[in-house]
Amino acid sequence: MQLTEVMRIDVAVQAPRSTGVTPLGETRVIAFDGGTFEGAELRGRLLPGGTDWQHVRTDGVLEIRAHYMLETKEGETIEVISEGLRSAPAEVLARLAAGEDVARDDYYFRTFIRLNTAAERLAHFNHRLYIGVGERRARDVRITVFEVP
Repeated sequence: MQLTEVMRIDVAVQAPRSTGVTPLGETRVIAFDGGTFEGAELRGRLLPGGTDWQHVRTDGVLEIRAHYMLETKEGETIEVISEGLRSAPAEVLARLAAGEDVARDDYYFRTFIRLNTAAERLAHFNHRLYIGVGERRARDVRITVFEVP
């Protein structure tokens, strides 16, 4: 199976808000300030207002549930629903927590993505599933989105 890259999304994120560690782990919410995206057939901006709800499990694995909107240069909107996992050895997690840039191959950060749009030109997005490969950088998050054939 060959995956095709559809776009790269760069998300500007705020600092996490946390419940603290509870008996079920830690829940965090991270608000999105905006960002940009670019692909072969589209480019534009990430609209403010999106969030990433995260659950830090007791084994250190991060469960991710993000929901946000993209707006193309032509004014078309695309809803993004993304769920996945990020896991890494303890030393890599410490570097990420310290705000260091860590190569995406040093940890596992994958999501499955659904796209939803009313734009006729982009209607094919409504009929496919996507995989995201994430990279947590010092000031933002980059998601490279691939179409699952």
